[in-house]
Amino acid sequence: MQSIPGHQNEQFRITDPRAVLRADLIAADGCLTSRRSIVPGNSQVRPPLDFVRCSYLGLDDHPAIVAGTIAAIQGQLSLHSSRAGKQRSSDLLAELEEALSKIFRARVLTFSSLMLVHLVAMPMLASGRLTGGKKPVVVFDGFSCMFPTCQNLTADDTRVKAIVHNDIGTLEQLCREHPVVAYVCDGVYWMGSYSPIEKLRQLQERYGLFLYIDDAHGISILGSHGEGFVRSQFPQTLGDRTLIAGSLGNGFGASGGILMLGTAHHESLLRRESIPTYSEGPNLATVGAALESCKLHRSPELSRRQMQLAQRIDMFDRRLTTAGQGNSLPIRMITVGSEVDALAVSRGLLDGGIYTLVTFFPAVGQGAARIRVSITAKHEPDDIERLCDCMLEQIAERTGKPYPLR
Repeated sequence: MQSIPGHQNEQFRITDPRAVLRADLIAADGCLTSRRSIVPGNSQVRPPLDFVRCSYLGLDDHPAIVAGTIAAIQGQLSLHSSRAGKQRSSDLLAELEEALSKIFRARVLTFSSLMLVHLVAMPMLASGRLTGGKKPVVVFDGFSCMFPTCQNLTADDTRVKAIVHNDIGTLEQLCREHPVVAYVCDGVYWMGSYSPIEKLRQLQERYGLFLYIDDAHGISILGSHGEGFVRSQFPQTLGDRTLIAGSLGNGFGASGGILMLGTAHHESLLRRESIPTYSEGPNLATVGAALESCKLHRSPELSRRQMQLAQRIDMFDRRLTTAGQGNSLPIRMITVGSEVDALAVSRGLLDGGIYTLVTFFPAVGQGAARIRVSITAKHEPDDIERLCDCMLEQIAERTGKPYPLR
């Protein structure tokens, strides 16, 4: 496996042996309440506020989506419908793909998971079937969530490269050196950074760069109908050099994966290629939930929730300075420094009733461990203030320095 540029080529490990990741910092068991708190099995424990889940608009427990899930199962008297051949597994699935195509202004295929989208699309991309029969040099952004898994799905490892995160200069040089280049990246990265879509489109226009972008964390939070971070920055038609993958979880509030296509030719190729996956297509509960979410995405409620999310993000940014300061994305990374300190801060936050994630090498550089928080529209203003107060208190207590650390 290739090492990721920008990271030291060492084994995946916590560099300080004193830093031990406790199980309760990995996952909190229990039910999610409407106020973004987790009710644990032990009722004596104070429910922690959840700043980990990625339901950015808080649609995952929306009454209409829950009702749509139940109605789809009751209407079909089945959870899952397997059907061989080119047919979709149900009429509801055809209805869903039509509704999604209108929202995203593209030809949309649905899958049971986002990973399945990548498993189908990546071998086709590497083979050249999506680039006019010419095998591309496949270039991964080093921070792409697809890089560790999907590099091995390519047909010829000698034509796979990885570059430093958002290194547009190197990408342009590769475009000059090779007749066909495909760039694989995320729209919004799980650590809060994002791809410079405008610059990528310029390379596309100049060199014919093919773009395969995973916008799992960008769907729904932006765009008049929730088109997402990436799709909202492209023209009406995607064309034949862009594929956008996305999640119907996260901001969308349902489940499953989608692939946005710009041409009938690409749709035909991918439908044929994905025939075996349709026996494992989205189940009827997922389809029912997604159909109801589509209705919400075309209603005034979407803009209200987007506005509420933007207000919560702004509240956080007024209290804590981060690298994401001022952008419209709901992921914030608070750099603490040493892994020992970051784990202690995260533990202190959990003891104070706030659940966050701690990230360290190799996800981030050595000595640059961070606390990751996901802000949602369902968080109340008091929740954001409580998070910031506790974060500032814990960092000062555990590191002996005020935030931002100097």
